[in-house]
Formats: sequence, structure tokens, C-alpha cells
Amino acid sequence: MIFSEIYSSYYNAVSHIIREALQNPVNAEKIREIILKYAFAESVLPIEQALKNQDWQLILPDGRTPLKNIPEIPLTLPQKRWMKAVSLDKRVKLFDVNMSFLDDIEPLFTQEDYYIFDRYSDGDDYDNEKYISNFRMILSAVHDRKPLDITVKNRKNHEVAFMVMPEKLEYSEKDDKFRLLTSGSCAASVINLGRIVSCSFHEGEFKTEKGKRNSDRLCSLTLELVNERNALERVMLHFSHFEKTAEKLDEKHYRLTIRYAQSDETEILIRVLSFGPLVRVTAPERFIKMIQKRLKRQKSCGL
Repeated sequence: MIFSEIYSSYYNAVSHIIREALQNPVNAEKIREIILKYAFAESVLPIEQALKNQDWQLILPDGRTPLKNIPEIPLTLPQKRWMKAVSLDKRVKLFDVNMSFLDDIEPLFTQEDYYIFDRYSDGDDYDNEKYISNFRMILSAVHDRKPLDITVKNRKNHEVAFMVMPEKLEYSEKDDKFRLLTSGSCAASVINLGRIVSCSFHEGEFKTEKGKRNSDRLCSLTLELVNERNALERVMLHFSHFEKTAEKLDEKHYRLTIRYAQSDETEILIRVLSFGPLVRVTAPERFIKMIQKRLKRQKSCGL
């Protein structure tokens, strides 16, 4: 394991305790406060006892530390190699992250090590400078809750302008595209970033269109699956970026409830069908009829 959230939390918590002790002696109450902030509630007892009993000789009985310098947690070579591999992904430069300290590091893997067979080939152009500029402005607007004036090309290749409030960015692994979810305009509740011609921060008061739908409606889907040929792990991976709950029915059968935006429904339908007889939709009835209709169309084509 290259990175461990659990053990890194322990290290970070103790590091902050030492930082505090370098300035002022720490008591048991302060130690518990720092642990709760940087680790987990169940971590209080083992960390506090290890420090108190001098199993970890980092805090003296009077609350001071024998260390003279602020603790640092340097990256290991495997961690740097992993980060270097991630930095080679074209999508990383969308976020304007400085990775220059990895220039002389050999990547742990490269994009050529992947063979992707279930992704559309017309994904977003992540090398396009205009796309990168639009992405960063939209990301800033989402963080700061700033309205945007956006011009997009519709399916008829006509330019259309909208004034919207950006809610969040989402990425479709299947389409290899970013989408912006917005409020304030029914006609532009979901915008593909690849279709954006220009965008800028809106000057002046932002008014939501009255009587309009301001967000993509959330839907729910219930599946029952047979855990054969590693089906459970594959389903969880395919729907990893959707909110979901899983319930074990018996040793081989599971029930999953997936929540998704209605605009993702076609993609959800295709993914469900890709698992064949290992997955069965039990609700809602509307989705079941969609599957039946799609299967009848395939059968009529001789598939």
C-alpha cells in the first residue's frame, strides 16, 4: 500500500501534538483535542496511552517534547513514483498543480500500461488551452459560488448563451468528459465542458428564472446481483462515483440501491445491461420497462 489514510492520520495527529508541544506544554485534554481533529475518535485511547506510557518517547511527562525541530513526513520513493505516474494524466493539468519536484522521478506506470476498451473515443480535449482556461474558471466559480455567463454550441452547432449558477463538476468515465451541473436555468442544467465556447464571471445581480427547473432530478435504482465472476466488485467499481448502498442477502446475492441524476440515465442503463444475467433490476418499474424496450430493439436487430 503506497498511501494509507489510517496510518497517515496517526502520523499527522502525533506530528501536530509535537508541533504544539514545541511551543507550549500539552496536557491530556489538548492531546485528545488534537487527535479528534486530525485522526479518529477511536484513536484517542491508543495514541494517548502510547505517549503517556512513553511507548512513543515523543512527549515528556511535563507535556514538553525532547525533539528540537518541527516533524516532517517526507515522501518515499514509491510515493513519488506513484505521484509522477498520476501527473502524466492529461486531466491533472486542468487543476494547475505544480509537479516540478517530480521532474527527475521515474513513473511507477504510464498511460501506455492501460488498455481501455469500454470508453467512447470522443472524449474532451484536455490539451486545448481554451478548455483548460474554461475549466479553471468554472472550478473557481463552483468553489466561490459565483454565477457565470456561458456560451455553448448546441447539437445544431448554434451558439447559445446562458446565465447560470455553477453547482458542481462531474466526470463521466464512460464518456471521458466533464460536465457542469448548474441551477438558475432549465435549459442549461447540465453543460458539457467540451461544448463551451466562452465563459466569464457574471457581473451584477443573479436572478433565478422563476418557474424553471433548477437542478437535475435525482433518481433511484435498485439492483439484485449474483456474485459470480467477481460481479460484486465489478459493479461497485463501475458505479463507484454514484451514491449507493449495498445489502447482503445471502452468501451469493446482494441488493444495491444507486442514486443518480436523471441526465445520467442512458449511461446507467448501458452499464446495467453490460452485466447480463448477473444483475436484475427490481425497481423502479419505469427503469425495468426501459430495459425491456432496449432488449426488444436489440433482438429486432438480430443481436
